[in-house]
Amino acid sequence: MIMITNKRNSKAIRLLLMGGVISTPLFYVAVVIQSFTRTGFDIRRHAISTLTLGDLGWIQSANFFITGLLAIFAAIGMRRLLLGSKGGTWGALLIGVYGIGMVMAGLFRPDPGLSFPPGAPAEIPTSMSGHAALHSVAFFTAFICLIAASVVFARRFASQGERGWSIYCIVSCILAPVLIILGSSISNWIGVIMGCAGIVAFGWVSVLAAKLRAETLKA
Repeated sequence: MIMITNKRNSKAIRLLLMGGVISTPLFYVAVVIQSFTRTGFDIRRHAISTLTLGDLGWIQSANFFITGLLAIFAAIGMRRLLLGSKGGTWGALLIGVYGIGMVMAGLFRPDPGLSFPPGAPAEIPTSMSGHAALHSVAFFTAFICLIAASVVFARRFASQGERGWSIYCIVSCILAPVLIILGSSISNWIGVIMGCAGIVAFGWVSVLAAKLRAETLKA
């Protein structure tokens, strides 16, 4: 049972956790809208990250940035809520690093290719620029941190006897990397498969934040 003695602190924590709750839905609403409106973009062939390219690329860059900030807010809320208990240190820290990774992914863009944005080479880039390398490192660091965080929270829920939540965390930490590997090997559907990996991993943050926020309402 989570105990919060200060009502003002409780409201602040709930507000911070709400950032995590809304982060994934907002991210994918923006992605879906762009997928249908950006000229030349094909979600089957193009990774979501390539939406940061072109004249309207700032929209997806902002989407990464805002999602990262919301995740950082959620991590702060988790840290305050779970201070002194399992998940309060490493779980919150890893989700915070995930948020930073998303911010960095928005600041640094991948290289154009596969005819997107319009006018880009029709082939996949054979070399990677510095900013594209930083984008990849940031994005995959964010994923790795979420996988590690899900293990941390799986242990927390297992110790509390919440078997269903522990299993959900383990399934998420296995399914997300499997989808990433699958997407890397099936280029014709890379955008869809990698997008599903994001739904699993990013969605886990939103579901976790919603659960913890609900617990504050019971405290």
